[in-house]
This record gives sequence, C-alpha cells and structure tokens, in this order.
Amino acid sequence: MTHGTWEPAPAARWEDAFLTGNGRHGALVFGDPEDDRVIVTHHTLVRPNNAPADTLPPRLADALPALQDALLSGDTTAAERFTDDRPLRWVRPFHPAFQTRVRRAPFRTGAATRRSVDFTTGVVAGVSGERRSEVFVSRADDVLVQYVSEPGPVVEVDLDHRLPGVPAELATGRGIATAGRETVLTLRARYPDSPLGYTGLTLLLTDAGRTTITAAGVRIEGARQLLLLTRVRRHEADAGMAMDGETEGLRALVDTEGSLPDLAALHARLLARHTALHGPAYGRVALDLGADATERALPGSALLGRPDSAALLERLFAAGRYHLLSSSGLLPPRLTGLWTGDWNTAWSGAFTTNANLNLQTASAVAADLPEVTEAQIRLIRRQLADWRDNAREIFGARGIVAPAHTDGASGHTYHFSREYPLHLWTAGADWLLVPLLAHEEASGRCDRRVTGILRELAAFYEDFLTRTGPDGRIVIVPSYSPENRPHGGSWGAVDATMDIAAARHALRAAADRAPNLDAGRLRALADRLPSYRVNDDGALAEWARPGLGDRYDHRHLSHLYPVWPLDEINPYDTPDLARAAGRALELRDSENDSAHGHLHHGLVAARLGDAVRTEDALARVLTGDYFHASLMSAHYPARDVYNADAAHTLPALLIEALVQSTPDRLVLLPAPPARCPRGRLTGVRTRFGARVDLEWSPGEYRAVVRPDRDAEVELRCPAGATRLVLRAGEARVVSS
Repeated sequence: MTHGTWEPAPAARWEDAFLTGNGRHGALVFGDPEDDRVIVTHHTLVRPNNAPADTLPPRLADALPALQDALLSGDTTAAERFTDDRPLRWVRPFHPAFQTRVRRAPFRTGAATRRSVDFTTGVVAGVSGERRSEVFVSRADDVLVQYVSEPGPVVEVDLDHRLPGVPAELATGRGIATAGRETVLTLRARYPDSPLGYTGLTLLLTDAGRTTITAAGVRIEGARQLLLLTRVRRHEADAGMAMDGETEGLRALVDTEGSLPDLAALHARLLARHTALHGPAYGRVALDLGADATERALPGSALLGRPDSAALLERLFAAGRYHLLSSSGLLPPRLTGLWTGDWNTAWSGAFTTNANLNLQTASAVAADLPEVTEAQIRLIRRQLADWRDNAREIFGARGIVAPAHTDGASGHTYHFSREYPLHLWTAGADWLLVPLLAHEEASGRCDRRVTGILRELAAFYEDFLTRTGPDGRIVIVPSYSPENRPHGGSWGAVDATMDIAAARHALRAAADRAPNLDAGRLRALADRLPSYRVNDDGALAEWARPGLGDRYDHRHLSHLYPVWPLDEINPYDTPDLARAAGRALELRDSENDSAHGHLHHGLVAARLGDAVRTEDALARVLTGDYFHASLMSAHYPARDVYNADAAHTLPALLIEALVQSTPDRLVLLPAPPARCPRGRLTGVRTRFGARVDLEWSPGEYRAVVRPDRDAEVELRCPAGATRLVLRAGEARVVSS
C-alpha cells in the first residue's frame, strides 16, 4: 500500500490517529467504531497568552550603535545586555478545537476493525463489520466531511471540547437545533481572560430514524446513514451572526431544494469536488523502489519495525508528501503540521523559521507542490507590517526582519532570551524567500509579490550593513548563528557565516530585478561582504570573524546555509569551499538527536555529493523510532514530542539524493543512498523549467527530461559532465 497506510486496530493515542486536512482545517481520526472520535483543528486556533504590550518587538534601536562599538572593540558579551529585560515569552500556542463523537449505545466491544488512509484522496476510513466511516477535509468546500453507513441501531453524537490540556477556565456553551433529518450542533468557546474565542459547527444529516436531544448532543435511533459537515471559526466577542452565515453555508452544500438528500450521493459529490483538487496535486511526483509486494501490504506499524525495508521508505516518502500537502493552504505547516490533540503543544506548535519550517518545505518545488510555496507567501505577506516594526524598533532600519518564531498571525519578534538572542537574527526573511525564488525559476514567471518583499529586504541590508573593518569590507554586527554560540564569544557575535550568505543572496536576488542604478548599488554592497573562513581544522567556520571558534556538537547547521538551501558552495564551481563544507559536516555531532538535525545533515551531504553521509542520515531517522503509526513523526527518538520535521523533510532528502537542479544545471544521482540501489522517481520539477523521470539500477540509469521551455544546462551524471540543449515540448532521454 504505497499510496496509503492502514492499521488493524483503532488508535489508542491521538499521536497515532490518521490525518487528513486541506491546509485550513485538519482532522485526527481514531477509527474506533464504538466511539468514533475525530479531533478538529484549524490553522488560526492559537490561544492568547500574553498582554498586547508584551508581543511588541523591543525598542533597542537607539542602543544599537553602542552595542556595535562594544562588539567591534572586543567585548564578546556585550550582546547579552542588548535587551529590554523582558522574560522569555513564547508565541501564542496552537491548540485543537474539539472532537466530534459518534458513539454506539450501548457500547459493543471486541469488533474487528481496520482503519486506513488513502493518500490519493485524503480519505480516512474505518471498517468494522457492516459499519464504515469515511472522513476527509474538502479542499473545494473547506469543510470536514464524515459519512457513516450502518452506524448501529442507536448512536449518540456530540461535540466534545474535553481534550488533553484544555484550560479549566475555558468558557463553553452548546447549541442544539433539530428538525426532521437535520440537526445543527454548535460548540462555542471563549479563552480565559480574553474576548477571543472560537465556534465549532456541525450540520448532521440522517437518512431515517428518530432524533432526540440529550444533555450533550443528540441520540439517533434507526438511521442507516449519517453525514456530518463540520467547520470551526476563530473570532472576537460574540460571533452569533457570523456563525448563522456558516450554518447557511453548510446547508448550501447540501443543496436539497427542500427534499430529503440522498446522503450517499451527496457524500460522493462532495468527495469528487475535493479529489479533483487533491488527487492531481498528490499524484504529480512518485517514488517506486521496487519493494517486496508482501511488505507493501503490511500495516504501517509493522513496516516501522523493518527500517531496512524499501517498502517503508516508499510509504514514508508518500506519507510525507501527503501530510505536507494536507497541512498547507491558509498557512504552511507548523511544527506539528496542521494537527495536535493536546492544548499543551510543544514549542507552542509555532512556525520556527531558523530551520524547522524551512526543512519541512524543502521539497515544495522539486516535489511539485506549488500549494506549499503559495501558503508560504501567504504567511509572509500577512506579517510584513510586523516585520517592518522589527527592523525599525530593533535595528533602526527600513525594510523587514522576520522573527525566528511566529504563531502565524503576529510577525513581531518577541521570543528571545540571553541564551537565545533570536532578536539579533537577520537571515530569516532570506531563508523564507528561498523556495519562492526557486518556484519562480521553475515556473519561468516572476512574482511581483516576491519582488516587493525582496526590495524591502534589500532596503534593510542597506541601512544595517554600515560597519566596516580595516580592509574596507562590511562587518555584520551584531550577528547570530541559530542556535549556537562560538568559542571565544557569546551568543550575539560578529560575522556569522549564515548571516553573510543570506545578506549576499538577498542583495543579489534583489539586484537581479532592480533598475540598473539600484542594481549596481546592491551588487556593490553584496561584493563587500566578508569572505567565508576555513578554520584550523580545515572546516568551513561558523563565524568568519577570526578568534571565534566552532562548537561542533550542535543540532543546527546554520553555517552550511551557502551549501543548502543555497547552491553558492558546491563541488562543481567552488570545490575548495565544498571540501571545507564537507569537513565541517564531518566534524558536526548530533547533539540531542533532533530529527531535523539528522535530515538537515543529510540534505547538506546530498548537495556535496556525499552518498555515505546521506545514507547515514537516513539510517539514523529510520532506526531511531521517530515515526508514529500515523506516519507523522516525532522530534526526538522513541517517538518523543509530536513534530512534523522528519515526516515532511524526508521526501526532500530522497529527491536531493537522486535529482538536483539549479537554473543552469541538472545533476542525476549525486548521492544515492546505499539502501536505494534501484528505483523510479517520476515528476521531479527542475529550476530550469523541466520535469524529470529517473530510473536507476546498479550501473545503469535512464532519465527522461520534459522541458516546458527552451533551456541549455550543464548535465552532471555518473558518466560525467556535458551540455544538454532542451526545446520546449521535446522530451530528451539521458541514459548510461
């Protein structure tokens, strides 16, 4: 079952519940026929946890020149005092809304159950005897749909907010209105000490039987089919009229014109509208490793116990693309994707932009998921005003500075401390723009939204990069390398390699689309940035400033940013720096075994053509017990802390190991892992406007390149290097 997974029993933990979503609403489906629970989530559900004044960026611009003077004069701890003395404040935490429950009454136990999720449709199904439940979240209609056939002689249906970690002070109210075959269930919730809240709404339709109101919901006797249509909305104060509109919106989906709907036909119609959008998106790219058919038929939990199985890698690749697509829409994926079953979500279930979100969206272009890049630009654009505040208040500059942590609504930088001076980090906006620029290259179309953002980012660098050293080169001060600190310095330092690379990349990208006079000025500024430094160990240094030593035992690889995601350092154009980057990778330890650290290591190794280290990174993740039965992942080994980093990043690593591209280069099989001796990868999207299908086996390979536009690129493959001339619409075959 490459394009789906299944289990022979209901989920006992929410972490094992199967997932579906449309980039706005999400659902975690347990698949228990006796108590059919579906946890409902929404990207906008974040709990207010700070006073408004505490969520503003610190006003430090007036003190910036003194900090710069101190750091340049050798005061290595000066940045620790560059604060407004506020305590560390987390961004607003992401939380679940409630769960819909369809319970048999009386309960029956011991019934055989099979639950499954079909990645091609986004349908999560549970089957027990004659009873079948199907859940999906519609991309077409933005509604959570659950269809239950043969639910049982008597069932009770309600909306239940009692999930792990729910605040005792959460104020809730319920509404139930039933008439004929239609029931409207409403759950209103208001956060403690806040006018903000959210409302859940379920339109419940039955085909027959008798419906009576209970203390919590409704009791249904004699129905053969149920259809539940659910939405949730976050709002301020009283949202009664708005929710009346939502009720009418759900009724409009039914479109019965006064007659009793055929629930099976209505379900099929809603599903067809959804799959017309979801199916083609999911199916654009696929990986076939020639796995054993018997292993492909195993449940996911059994496959996870076979880390060397090709079937496991196939399924994780498919699941990763499915989950990434399903969690991207209104926003890109959070630390938990679009899902959580607990109000106490680790690290607030936020967007962390100094590695995690960036790794999760790494496959967006190559895996042909423009839905992900579009979600990312939505995140950026809705926060630009706050990013301008960050630049002005902290650095006294025009332009924009992105925060390292955001809840998706506020883009202000207010999550920082002495040990994590994230307010000093200036490279975040560039990293968030990398997949958007790659999407432009792949599509051949310039996005005016991206151009505008680049213009503002360049303005920031023009105002910020004013300090110079004795050699006339720019000095980046203060500078920060997430989330590490140097020997011989403190967390806030000078000339972090990542900051240098990000500034150079942003200035040159902005220059490429600026008027001539502006372009020349921006390129001149980029050319004055510091050169990278190779340390005494022969490794690319994390700080270009002499005297700042490297700390190798760390999960982040920020200093290898010019290797990945940028391609400024590579084995073909900059072989000496590539060797130094390889040495830096060799010396880097894994610290606390964070999944994102292993996969980041693998992505850099693949860019450097290091198949051994690419294989090692994969092996560490596959053998470390990082995946739940849902095939969603964990942050640490032994399935500790629900987190989407590994699940969403693994497809990117496999693609990078097999096919890489720049606007003028195609690399085939740069770092194939030993566990993938043969296979077929189809639909990979390149940055020069072509799609590639690749087949390989020991000593052989065959690639079909299908260009959308004319291009001439350098081809790098196991046979060597050559030029490849492409004409739009004419497929080219490259083989050994």
